[in-house]
Amino acid sequence: MFTLSRSSGLPETAAAPPGAGRALRAAVIGTGGIARGAHLPALRALAPDVEVDAAVDVSEESVREFCAANGVPHPYTDLARMLSERRPDLVVICTPPAVHREQTVAALRAGAWVLCEKPPCPSLEEFDAMCAQESEGGPYAAIVFQHRLGSGSRHVRRLLADGALGRPLVAHCQTTWYRDTAYFAAPWRGRWETEGGGPTMGHGIHQMDLFLDLLGPWSEVKAMAGRLVHDVETEDVSTALVRFENGALGTVVNSVLSPDEVSRVRIDCERATVEVTHLYGHSNADWRITPAPGVPEEEAASWREFGDDEPSSHLAQMRAFTDDVRAGRRPDTSGEGGRTTLELVAALYKSAFTDTTVLAGEIGPGDPFYPALHGGAPGWAPTKAQEVTV
Repeated sequence: MFTLSRSSGLPETAAAPPGAGRALRAAVIGTGGIARGAHLPALRALAPDVEVDAAVDVSEESVREFCAANGVPHPYTDLARMLSERRPDLVVICTPPAVHREQTVAALRAGAWVLCEKPPCPSLEEFDAMCAQESEGGPYAAIVFQHRLGSGSRHVRRLLADGALGRPLVAHCQTTWYRDTAYFAAPWRGRWETEGGGPTMGHGIHQMDLFLDLLGPWSEVKAMAGRLVHDVETEDVSTALVRFENGALGTVVNSVLSPDEVSRVRIDCERATVEVTHLYGHSNADWRITPAPGVPEEEAASWREFGDDEPSSHLAQMRAFTDDVRAGRRPDTSGEGGRTTLELVAALYKSAFTDTTVLAGEIGPGDPFYPALHGGAPGWAPTKAQEVTV
C-alpha cells in the first residue's frame, strides 16, 4: 500500500509562524474570475489582519487592471520576482491546474504558505511532489475545499463522529450540473493536460471531498465513465460505488449533462438520514435531518440545532487558513487531508478505464494512474500518451 512520505529534505527546525504583531501579507496568483469573485473578497473581508500586497498574472494588462481596480499596490507578471521582492506570508493560487505544482513549489520554497484552487494538480505524483516541499510547522500548501467549512457541515460532522445518528449505512454523493457546447469551446477545457479531468475532477471533487470528510476513509471503488455528449478528451459523466472503512456503501454521480442542476450529499444512518442539497454552497437551511421511527422528538430536535449560520464559502476557508498560518498549524486540506480526496478521484478513473475494483493505497509510483489520471488508457488518454504507454 502506498503511503505519502513526509520527508521534504528541508531543515527540521521551521521558522516561527509569520505575521506576529502585524498583518499577514498576501499575494494573488492569477487574476481571472475566481480570484475576483471569490478569493479577493474573502481576503479583503479579513482586513486589517490580512493585506493584499501583490498580484501576478501572465497578462500585464489583466494584472494592472486587477490591481488598479482593487487597490492592490504591486502588480507583477513574474512570479519568482514577486516572491523575491515582496516576500508574502501567503499566496492564493487561482490559475489553471497545469501550473499549480510549479507555482506551489516556488511559493513554498520562498517561505510562503499556499492556498491553491481545486483541482490541486493533474495527478497524485504532482501532489506528492508539492507536499515534498513542506516542512514541519510550515509553510504548508492547502487545497480549496470550502464545502468542508461552515456551521452545517461542522455540526453534522460532530453528530456523526459522536455516534448520535448511529452507524452510517448507505450514502449518496451527487454533482449533476449542466455545461453546454459553448462552455467547452475554451481550448483548455475538456483536456487532461490543461483541465486535469472532466466533471469527476473539475466539478464533483467538492462534493466528494465533503462526502469523505463526513464519512471517513474509503477502502475500495468500482466505477464507470462515459463521453456521452461532448467532444472532449475527458469524460462528461461518471458513476461509482464506494465502500468505506466503516462498512458504509455509497454511490457517486458526477455529470455536466444535467439540466436540473444540484449538488447533494445524503447519509442514511441507523437512527437518522442526514442530507444537504444545494448548488455551489450550503447554509444551515440546506441541511435536513430525518429521524428514524422511535427516536424521541426532543432528541431529534436537538440534532436540528445548528447554531449560528456560517455558510460554506471561500471566506470561511480563508479565515480558517489564516488562523492556521498564524498558529503554524497544518491546515485540514493539506497533506493527507487533501490527498485522500484526490486519490479517490484517481481511483475512480482507474476503475472506470480498466474495469477493475481499485483499493485505497494501491495507486503509487509505478502505477500508470499515478503520473496521469487517464493512466494512458486506450480511448481515454491523449494520442501521444497512448503511443508512449502502449
